[in-house]
Amino acid sequence: MRNGIRNLLFILPVLLFIALAGYFALALRPGYDPHALPSALLDKEAPRFILTGLNDGAGVSRDALKGGPVLINFFASWCVPCRVEHPLLMRLSEHDHVPLYGIDYKDQPEDARKLLTQFGDPYRGIGMDRDGRVGLDFGVYGVPETYVLDRTGHIRKRFVGPLTAQQVDKELLPLLKELARP
Repeated sequence: MRNGIRNLLFILPVLLFIALAGYFALALRPGYDPHALPSALLDKEAPRFILTGLNDGAGVSRDALKGGPVLINFFASWCVPCRVEHPLLMRLSEHDHVPLYGIDYKDQPEDARKLLTQFGDPYRGIGMDRDGRVGLDFGVYGVPETYVLDRTGHIRKRFVGPLTAQQVDKELLPLLKELARP
């Protein structure tokens, strides 16, 4: 019995070392991004939604967005990272080939209007997701999040957190160009 415990005490550190080495080998492999949050909806049709508009204009719905690649950006006036991302969205909106729609997430309409009046409105349309149900259906972890939908309404890419210029140049614009091809 004593020899069994003694052998276990010698083997246990070796097993612990092997387990840690395996963990680090997986975590440090090339191309692995520990910040990436997987989406169960990737390459699946976006959840069906119909949202009332922020202003008196028309709202936003999934079915109305079909026909060409589009971006859906979940944002809120109370979200500091959304304000960091906003100038980049304004630059994107200057390109006619980048159809950008906003979903105001768990926000008050008057607060969203103030934000867009102060910083500019990059969106072709804005839907109000006051209770967060549409965000929940999309799997939103927190705002901002941006989704790329193809012409059939399938989610092709998800960007978690504020978009960066590097993401736009290296991932977003090439993907939109590819999806716009007939």
